[in-house]
Amino acid sequence: MEADRVSIWPRMEPFLLGALQVAPPSKLSLHYLRKMASYVRTRDGCFPILGWPMWRHIACGKLQLPEDFAWLYFETFDLLIGHPPEERLEWAECLSQCSSKTELEQQRNKLSVDTLQFLLFLYIQQLNRVSLRTSLIGEEWPSQRTRSPSPSDREAKTSSQNKNWDDQAHLSFVYSHLAEILELLVEPGQLSQSGQALRDCQISLEAVRSLGLLLEGSACHGRAVQPIHRLLTKGPVQKQAGYSTLTHSFLLHKLLSSLQQSLTLNPFGITACLRSGKKLAWAQQEGAMKRAKIARNTHMAPPGSKMVLMSQVFKQTLAKTSDKLTGANIKIHRCSDAFIYLLSPLRSVSVDKCRDSTVVLGPVETSVHIHSCQNVRVVCVAGRIAVGASSCCTIHALTPTRPLLLPGNTDITLGPFHTFYPSMEDHMASVGLAVVPSAWDQPLLLGTEGLISSSLNASPNPDSVCYRLLPPAEFHTLVVPFQMEGDTCEVPGGLPPQYQAALDDKEKRIQKWQKTVMEARLNKEQKQQFKELVEVKFHEWLLETGHRQELDSLIPPTIASLKNSNGPEMDTPQVTDAKHVRTGRAVGQSPMAC
Repeated sequence: MEADRVSIWPRMEPFLLGALQVAPPSKLSLHYLRKMASYVRTRDGCFPILGWPMWRHIACGKLQLPEDFAWLYFETFDLLIGHPPEERLEWAECLSQCSSKTELEQQRNKLSVDTLQFLLFLYIQQLNRVSLRTSLIGEEWPSQRTRSPSPSDREAKTSSQNKNWDDQAHLSFVYSHLAEILELLVEPGQLSQSGQALRDCQISLEAVRSLGLLLEGSACHGRAVQPIHRLLTKGPVQKQAGYSTLTHSFLLHKLLSSLQQSLTLNPFGITACLRSGKKLAWAQQEGAMKRAKIARNTHMAPPGSKMVLMSQVFKQTLAKTSDKLTGANIKIHRCSDAFIYLLSPLRSVSVDKCRDSTVVLGPVETSVHIHSCQNVRVVCVAGRIAVGASSCCTIHALTPTRPLLLPGNTDITLGPFHTFYPSMEDHMASVGLAVVPSAWDQPLLLGTEGLISSSLNASPNPDSVCYRLLPPAEFHTLVVPFQMEGDTCEVPGGLPPQYQAALDDKEKRIQKWQKTVMEARLNKEQKQQFKELVEVKFHEWLLETGHRQELDSLIPPTIASLKNSNGPEMDTPQVTDAKHVRTGRAVGQSPMAC
């Protein structure tokens, strides 16, 4: 019997990338989604494919959602399900050629999604619904499936915090709401007048195929991961799930029972990664680096489930470009006084509870989410940027979608993308990200009551004044301090005109200063005194701004040890591999050996 057992688990990405980290509007409750499920099946042009015009009509006309909110959900779902890079680049080119709102709307009208999957996507927005019960007692209501958490479980819970990463929350959500999820897939003719599914009603095979957005599984431990509809139509499981080969449909009550019995924790989730993923050793395990924890499952997880977890990196520079990072979901957690460079094409990145750090990323196919951070600088090209519950953070971004500012932010600065590394444009092409359009300076603000005005002066709501655009006078480019192979030699797409003008002005001042020094005609002794004075002021500036630590952490250990033997001991840890820092390639043991 054990050989016949099927294991089914919630897929990570719909919850990680699809569920917005804000409480959903009340009009996305089950009551309204049931009405929408019936409506789309009885209207032309809504089923099995739902286009943007009809969703806009439903969202704005029926559910009374703002149009920007309607587009946010539609765009997020489209980003989640993914498209080949060539399609995404073609779509970006079409959008960049739109010169008016009418042309933009005409382009959006070409976009469509799978109707049933989109319904399920809207339903899982309830993952982050504020629960009065949970807010009072701090935990989920006990159930027969509740058990005492092991140390690994507690560590996973601590590392997750928000439910989007918490695979145990995903399992609990699906198990508790599975009956409602299946009801959304039932055809209207099999529903009662209240919209609830009758016990003996059936669900078509095509509808269960749509359920594959949320669930996947395997026939037994160690077997290949399969879509759920394939697992439920083979062998003994077929009978347990109530599948008929004549009608190509499932009995609802049997399907529900079979799924509930088969549900288990995702074997590629954060809990398994922390418990049995590859633990990454450091070449240097002294001082501040003893706290650092890095684990990955990229050696075993299927696409969409690959992850790298980095936690408690303290006063260290980490740099890596590697195939092991490509396509992975990255979580950077509780790092402080760190400089992190992950220069590979990535699937998604979460920066959680970090402070006083700089994070420079390769192109991120889907989203970069910054949560509960303080004084963090993030530099990225990404499908979407989201910031929540953070303060004094600066984001330099190139993104085709409007940055999402969630509740709880203060003093957020948005600036244009301002760096490059040699293989960057190749990496951007591999994940379908282009240099246009760029919406880094057009944030969408979500308050606790929904959308609020994004105008800097339009509303007294504190969430509406939580950000500023970086003034050109404060703008500087960032240099990635590693040599790598590739053809990119400037910021992709260039800089916005006002920021380029500010750089040109600074360059002119430097040239004027150099000319003044040359015309001063200092003698040899005066030149030496002048040089020493400039160096003193420069080092004072490095200390005041914190750049001294960043530069010191780039010095290879061999050079650092020579300096320490001939002078005062340095107070910052050094990068663990000189070869990697100098070449940017994985030669020998890298600073982040993943």
